[in-house]
Amino acid sequence: MAGQDGVAFDRSMPLLIVKVGRYPLHHGGVGAIRTLGRAGVPVYAVTEDRATPAAVSRHLRGRFVAPTSGLEDEARLLEIFSGIGKQLGRPVIALPTDDEAAVFLAEHAEELAPWFIMPAVPSGLPRQLASKRGLHEMCVELGIPTPQAIFPSSLAEVAAFAERATFPVVAKNVDPFSRLRDPVVNNSTVIRTPESLLAQAATWPDPPAVMLQEYIPRAVAEDWIFHAYCDRQSECPVAFTGVKYRSWPPRAGVTSYARVVTNDALAQQSEELCRRLGFRGIVDLDWRFDRRDRRYKLLDFNPRVGAQFRLFETTAGIDVVRAMHLDLTGRPIPPGAPVAGRGFFVEYLDAPARLAYRRLGAGAAPVPHAPGPVEPAWFARDDMLPFIVAAARSTVPLAGRVRQLGRRLADGAQTATRRRSGTAAPMRLAAKSAPCTNRNSGPNVAAAVSPEKYSPGIDDANDASSNGDPATYRNELRTSELKKPSASRPTR
Repeated sequence: MAGQDGVAFDRSMPLLIVKVGRYPLHHGGVGAIRTLGRAGVPVYAVTEDRATPAAVSRHLRGRFVAPTSGLEDEARLLEIFSGIGKQLGRPVIALPTDDEAAVFLAEHAEELAPWFIMPAVPSGLPRQLASKRGLHEMCVELGIPTPQAIFPSSLAEVAAFAERATFPVVAKNVDPFSRLRDPVVNNSTVIRTPESLLAQAATWPDPPAVMLQEYIPRAVAEDWIFHAYCDRQSECPVAFTGVKYRSWPPRAGVTSYARVVTNDALAQQSEELCRRLGFRGIVDLDWRFDRRDRRYKLLDFNPRVGAQFRLFETTAGIDVVRAMHLDLTGRPIPPGAPVAGRGFFVEYLDAPARLAYRRLGAGAAPVPHAPGPVEPAWFARDDMLPFIVAAARSTVPLAGRVRQLGRRLADGAQTATRRRSGTAAPMRLAAKSAPCTNRNSGPNVAAAVSPEKYSPGIDDANDASSNGDPATYRNELRTSELKKPSASRPTR
């Protein structure tokens, strides 16, 4: 049957949004619910509780409350998701919205095959790509430009690195699941001095499961995004490029404002990489263009849908989620070009981001873009409740982070004043460091305020804390489409 924009979707094939970990304010999940729900496709979602934005969307057919933490063993996760599949009672396309879910679905595709339909990605590939070490090794092997990085095997190696490294550097947890179970840093963290690195390392386990990565200075950097859907031949029937202009927290967080910018060279480079890897499914790549050597350097290869996927749409009304649904149901994907200049912003994140970027000062000259429509992440006239719930749940934690960032910006300004006046800034930790060249000074915006890539950037996002109790779920379906009626009370 024809859906929105006249595209023939299979309305008998539902989609299930699958997630592992706690990040209730995820606009990507809401975007997926809306884009297929408006086309008449039944959409179900795994949610942390009954009052997440996704759970209250009018386009959601039903929810399964399953507050996982990522601390569960694989047998427990398999029990949860296979149980959901049994409750649905018919095949459903599974859409992961985080790396852990993408890894789990790929590695357990055979066990989940009676219920879940997924792209036939090689089972070990998502884990390799979602791992910082795995991705770095893959880039080295294939000759893909990427920032320099080390993976210290001991705290002594961290101390030695602090003496020779050029700062700032970026510290990231190495692997999916381990960043939830045993995080070394709370989030991707910009570390600006050797002293700060040593102070943080004093709290790390030995050996630390951390990557220390080269930081490309903002004055010479452009942040590019590539989103695509790869079919069973690892070809990309839909592929998009865009530029991230702002993020929250600034410079190191999730996208708060972006625009579609056509970049044929980057698209070809990204599509060729997907073909060489044999990747299948939705992909979200982050590239940083380094103006010093004129190369695009791969930062992240996310083997799942990106939170900002609704930035991209073709002139035929196709985004990557719609493309996947059409392809997996044997329907043709209508041809169309990316909508040039199309924009996307996250309302409650971009407002403080805009102010922070003014305080931080100019980076590289912005990439020009064509004019085009701008889509908000949360606000939709036909689906207001997610916007209201997101605003309510984000207010307190976001205010705290804004205050924290303000203090860091003030500290950075005071440090710069001391340097100009010749007064040394006090150090919290004495540390010997070798002279480094090309150091960059600036406000000390450390990434205790920098979320993981798919996290929406609030305190209850990607919560790794747990008492170790098994996760539970309960189904709350808005129709009686199950083979057996649900015992839980319907939401409407």
